[in-house]
Formats: sequence, structure tokens, C-alpha cells
Amino acid sequence: MTLDVKICGLKSPEALDAAILRGASHVGFVHFERSPRHLALSAMAELAEIARGRAQIVIVTVDPGDDLVDKICGEVRPDWLQLHGKESPERVAAIKDRSGLKVMKALAVSTYDDLLPVDAYRPVADALLLDSKRPKGSVLPGGNGLSFDWQILAALDPAIGFMLSGGLNADNVSDALRIARPAGLDISSGVESAPGVKDIGRIHAFFDALERSLERAA
Repeated sequence: MTLDVKICGLKSPEALDAAILRGASHVGFVHFERSPRHLALSAMAELAEIARGRAQIVIVTVDPGDDLVDKICGEVRPDWLQLHGKESPERVAAIKDRSGLKVMKALAVSTYDDLLPVDAYRPVADALLLDSKRPKGSVLPGGNGLSFDWQILAALDPAIGFMLSGGLNADNVSDALRIARPAGLDISSGVESAPGVKDIGRIHAFFDALERSLERAA
């Protein structure tokens, strides 16, 4: 089983190296000022150089304007843009065309009805990320440490190779693979000791649990 794994919200070279050495296919950097994982573009650019050629570089933004898209492309030179706001399918297509990058669109999921937009985004996004809806009172579109009912994903076309996010950690990754059958996993708070603080021990624990799960499924 080939599985993409993105460790998101990375802020330090040490955590970045740990994630890549353990097998992360994608590494994510967040540019959203209200997030504890926020990084300035200059800091992202430094980390991106450490990751370049070793893992796919993903920049997470929320409803970015054209100027920000241009700055990310020019200063950070990522492989992907992850759009985690209310971007319409038309806006996703426009950002993809403007940037020339692969685009991942995040969709917030709580009930089956939240999966209905999938068909509209499939033609314009290179990947879909299904994440938990943010809890009441949270300003963060992701990284809230909550999962949703993965059983509802059985209604999706099996050909949709989505990434799963929301509350993933070493304790539940086996269930996530078995129930949701995603093409990829996106982990942030599940490998942190505090909001925005990646814990290298937890990164290792997550990959240990993931490897055991994949071995059992082989």
C-alpha cells in the first residue's frame, strides 16, 4: 500500500528533519496569522530549502489573494498550495492557473452532506483533503485535534484518492486506515506537545504506529 503522509504546521529544522527521515512524503508550513503554527514567508523559505528534493513542500493558506499567491510562489517556491478557506471551485482553478502549482483543497466535514461539494472540486483540485469542521469558537480551519465520523466516507467513490485529516495520532491511525481507507494522511496537532510545538518523540511514535498498521494490512 502506497500512502502519502504529510506532517503539517512544521516550524523547526529539527522537527522537519525528523518527519522527513521517518518517511513523510509531504511537509506543510502554515501561513495564517491566527494559527499557532503560522510562519512568515521568510521563515518558510528557509525550511523549504531544507526539505527541497526530500519531500513535497506544501504551503497552507486561507482564502489567499493574488498578491499572496505570487509572493509564496516567488519567495518559497513550494510544490503545492493547500487552500483551507472558503475558496470556490472557480477560485481554486484560478489559483492553480496563476501559480502553476499543484493545489490541494481542504473540505470541512462533519456529516454526509459535507461531502456533497466533492464532485465540484474534483475537476479543479489536484488533491482533496477531508478535515474535521472546526469546533464552535475556534478561529482555526484545521489543527483543532478533532476527528469526524470516518464511517460516512464509505459513501464516496472509491476512485477519489483523498487525504484524511483531523485528530489523527498514534492511537487512532490504525482505525483511520481501516475505516476511511484514505490515499494519504495529514497530521498536525497529533504530533505536538502544545499547540504549534512539534514533538519529535510523538513524530516517531506516530510513524511507529503507522508502520505497524501497514504491516498488518499487507
